[in-house]
Amino acid sequence: MAEETQARQPVGKRIKESLKGFLKRLGVKTLDMYMLKSFLGPFIAVFAIVTFILMMQFLWLYIDELVGKGLSFKIILQFLMWGSATLIPYALPLATLLASIMTMGNLGENSELLSMKAAGISLQRILRPLSYVAAFIVIGAFFASNNLIPVAYNKIYTLREDITNTKEEIKIPVGIFYDGIDGFSIRVGARDKDNLMHDIMIYNHTKESGNSDLTIADSGRFSITPDKKGFLITLHNGINYQETNTRTYTDTSLQLQRIRFKFQQIAIPLENYAFTQTKEGKYGAEVMAKNLSQLSKDKDSLTIANDSSLNFHTRRAMHADYLGHLDQLDTARNKGYRKSFKEEELYHWKTQGDKINALQSVYGALNNEKVSRPFYSAQIYQTAYPLRRTIIERYRKFTLSLACLIFFFIGAPIGAIVRKGGLGTPAIISILFFVLYWVVDISGKKLANDGAITPFLGAFISTVVLAPLAAYLTWKCTQDSVTFNIEQFGKNIKDFFQRLFSKTKRLQHRLNLQRILKEEQEKENERLSASNPQQVTEVPDKTVTESQEADHPEESAGNK
Repeated sequence: MAEETQARQPVGKRIKESLKGFLKRLGVKTLDMYMLKSFLGPFIAVFAIVTFILMMQFLWLYIDELVGKGLSFKIILQFLMWGSATLIPYALPLATLLASIMTMGNLGENSELLSMKAAGISLQRILRPLSYVAAFIVIGAFFASNNLIPVAYNKIYTLREDITNTKEEIKIPVGIFYDGIDGFSIRVGARDKDNLMHDIMIYNHTKESGNSDLTIADSGRFSITPDKKGFLITLHNGINYQETNTRTYTDTSLQLQRIRFKFQQIAIPLENYAFTQTKEGKYGAEVMAKNLSQLSKDKDSLTIANDSSLNFHTRRAMHADYLGHLDQLDTARNKGYRKSFKEEELYHWKTQGDKINALQSVYGALNNEKVSRPFYSAQIYQTAYPLRRTIIERYRKFTLSLACLIFFFIGAPIGAIVRKGGLGTPAIISILFFVLYWVVDISGKKLANDGAITPFLGAFISTVVLAPLAAYLTWKCTQDSVTFNIEQFGKNIKDFFQRLFSKTKRLQHRLNLQRILKEEQEKENERLSASNPQQVTEVPDKTVTESQEADHPEESAGNK
């Protein structure tokens, strides 16, 4: 009976119960199950939403290359699939950050986090199952970065080239000349409901002799062969005009041939109008399309090539004609420094001509050095730049995993602090942190590619910036520090602004008092000047400070 009841249950419910039983046999607690359920749901939903939004931006970027070429839905879906795979480095860290903030924020908003702490469960124990999930995300991010994303770049670049090489579908408008078919210019006067063309004019330019071949027809139809390799034109009641358009010294006349017809068909061969997909990727040699082992091999070979180029150009610069005494410092040759001139003869010439020749020689040597230096830099750049890119991409195979781990340990403490769930406050906080991460990461990569900083620092600069913040937030949150109490934090901000406004108000009162005393002083001077214009007695300054008012409160009150 129990077996029949179990068989009647839905498949999803049975799978869910089997999974619960398996996890219980592994020793997974009810708390762990609840935390996993609270985290995995928002994580999957946010990852799907972020990937969809980024994919729409990706589609909008390449929409001009997809529309109007007769691509099948399968090809467009394949293009979007590989394109979405290249967006994993952006979607996965953001989904981890937002899901961790939402999970802990929901627990704090519903007072569940407070209840767990009241029951004696520490925050470390609460975050333990989520830490295991974060570890799986980190491992999955590494395999995605090393195995999936390089294949996606190879496929998307190849597919984009195939789509770019495909010409747009032939759509002949009415009333204007259409030159979308190579070697022909076609004009249609009108089109009826049955897709029958009227007043057709066709110029044949395949002979490259100008407008010497013209066909005019009363009506006709256009069609494309199923394999899109031929364009068939069926014409009715028309005339074909052909001119020789050639002249000689003996005969300068032009020959015109006119042919009337009631029915005529013109077959035009087409190229690249049918989409042809390349089976294997063409961009496997690109840096973005290589995994860790391939990048390691390329790094070794490029390092050898770069060292060889650097040594070659260094020897070439040192043994140039304008550096003629390099052997003076070669201890293997002369066992010491050998002088090629006397010190007292330096800057002394026998004649003015010798001085001019010496200065011209120095000028020529310096000019040669000035001209050759950019050449050496350009030659070394040809091997140094690919080497830097290879090293950076080799390091970046690990940056995605580190970003997911750091964002988890940033999001979980912040969620416990703000105690807000949903997509409101967590989304704003996540976007701010992600924009900071993205700007720092892109800037570091560009600086490292240009050689301004080392490849290691350029690849891990975002980790260096965010890792201390993640460690500090996690430590403060696990210690239940008062500094991390959101109510206390708001109270501190409120007290700060209250003190600031109080000081501003006292300063304004003091300035007003000084202004009033100054006006009274000016009025007193004007009164004395009017009563005795020959003798003006200056009234002492009555500027009152706060310290003077505090020392003599009675006098200040009397003056007021």
